[in-house]
Amino acid sequence: MTAQASSDRPLEALRPLVGEWRMVPTFAGMPPIQSGARVTFEWMPGERFLIQRWEVPIPEAPDGLAVIGPDPERAGGYLQHYFDTRGVARVYKMSLAEGVWTLWRDTADFSPLDFAQRYTGTFSADGRRIVGAWEICHDGTTWEHDFDLTYTRVG
Repeated sequence: MTAQASSDRPLEALRPLVGEWRMVPTFAGMPPIQSGARVTFEWMPGERFLIQRWEVPIPEAPDGLAVIGPDPERAGGYLQHYFDTRGVARVYKMSLAEGVWTLWRDTADFSPLDFAQRYTGTFSADGRRIVGAWEICHDGTTWEHDFDLTYTRVG
């Protein structure tokens, strides 16, 4: 699955995300959490931004909203403006190319950078699953596995 952004449709590469997905997180030493977590991706009118909304029906995880748009500093790159029910606001850099979705935060933005984060997810050949993991870095150098996060398309 290969998606490339064009100059007249810079968000075209994000089209594989559009729809409704079930999210299943897996933490070390625990079975996958079958919580009924859902995420939707839909175009804002005009298709200049992609809106991501998620609900996680467990108290330890926040619900949230993100707005994804082109990154003016990286040709073909994106920014995800993230907001959640804890009051956390962050900006992640993002890419989606050749079936790999990557998010990363390694500089301070609306909040201090107490730790860096990154997610890498790979689409299945049929585009109906994204299998990936979040990593965390506390010292600026050493990346550690945080948790797995799998998406399965439901709509």
